[in-house]
Amino acid sequence: MHTWIKIDQNSDFSIYNLPFGIFSESDNVKRVGVAIGDTVLDVYAAYELGIFKDLKFDIRVLESDYLNDFIALGKSTTVKVRTYIQSELCNTNSVLKSHPSVFIKQNEVQMHLPVKVGDYTDFYSSIEHATNIGTMFRDPDNALLPNWKHLPVGYHGRASSIIVSGENVHRPKGQVVLGPNTEPIFQPSARVDFELEMGFIVGKSTKLGESVSTDAADNYIFGKVLFNDWSARDIQKWEYVPLGPFLAKSFASSMSPWVVTLEALEPFKIDGPQQEPAVLPYLDFKGPKNYDIHLEVAIQPKNCIETVVSQSNFKYMYWNMNQQLAHHTVNGCNLNVGDLMASGTISGKNPNSYGSMLELSWAGSKPVELNEGGARKFIQDNDTVIMRGHCQKGAIRVGFGTVKSTLLKAN
Repeated sequence: MHTWIKIDQNSDFSIYNLPFGIFSESDNVKRVGVAIGDTVLDVYAAYELGIFKDLKFDIRVLESDYLNDFIALGKSTTVKVRTYIQSELCNTNSVLKSHPSVFIKQNEVQMHLPVKVGDYTDFYSSIEHATNIGTMFRDPDNALLPNWKHLPVGYHGRASSIIVSGENVHRPKGQVVLGPNTEPIFQPSARVDFELEMGFIVGKSTKLGESVSTDAADNYIFGKVLFNDWSARDIQKWEYVPLGPFLAKSFASSMSPWVVTLEALEPFKIDGPQQEPAVLPYLDFKGPKNYDIHLEVAIQPKNCIETVVSQSNFKYMYWNMNQQLAHHTVNGCNLNVGDLMASGTISGKNPNSYGSMLELSWAGSKPVELNEGGARKFIQDNDTVIMRGHCQKGAIRVGFGTVKSTLLKAN
């Protein structure tokens, strides 16, 4: 495809991408936008120019605080909105070309949380990550718990503390135990960590009692985002038995502002790891369901240059999104548009591909050297964590932009 919009060849937001998000200008009115190059296309303004005249939907879904109402139109409409925009951006006679005011520079807009997240589930789907954690804290010879290869392990997270990229995070406080046979004390976490994750946005609701098969799951996934599931490892270590993470995870999670549609990611589908033993029939699936998405994490201390500390890939995931959704709903749990399902930490086989400081520093025993600002065992106050992701296949590039937040001192 060739577009009349000038786009840098390394831009995440090529004509092949066209992700959706929520933006505002100085008037503070939130609207649906589409990223193209270094600009945002105002989809509300594009509607007023008549490019969607063949589609029957209410323009009010395009002037909204969240994408939820737009997503709820269903893929029969949202996919067409995207392809109509794509067609107009390739048509040199497009009405959009003669109305340049519908494009606003990205650096001149405020981006917002793209969806209202009603429910948030965090999975634990990287076998490399789970093996690393089990090796560190349990038994190296039996690192995985007995259920891990039989089902996509997950837990229900806190939706209210999910924030958009650019919002900062205060160091959390809680109970920690400093050594064996000692009583817990209350203090700011000394082991704040990032978790390199991706999330997918549910695009279709179900009724209580319904289940979604792995075959049907693609129809229920609107798109994907970058996701940093902040963690407080010392708080987590004390509290996670018997019911799992609580305060160690609920203080903040950071989401990228642009939602990349499943349709844009279609060229990057690949086979995932071999699953052994064979899964139960409801988790069985056909065809490639993993995605080749290059991921990286950088740490930037205050007034210093950044250091890339991890380079990973979404293709490593043992459990794919279709299996996660099938397992999530197999008991009849209902889905709502805007629900967020996070992958869990994405780690690869090599130490430089681990998706958390817990692994990169091996629980603090191997500090990670930075270009500037010393070394890190965990994240320090005023460090900014930056995550990036993109797919590349020949000349086709589809990216997610960044998710970044700075860790501030405890309140």
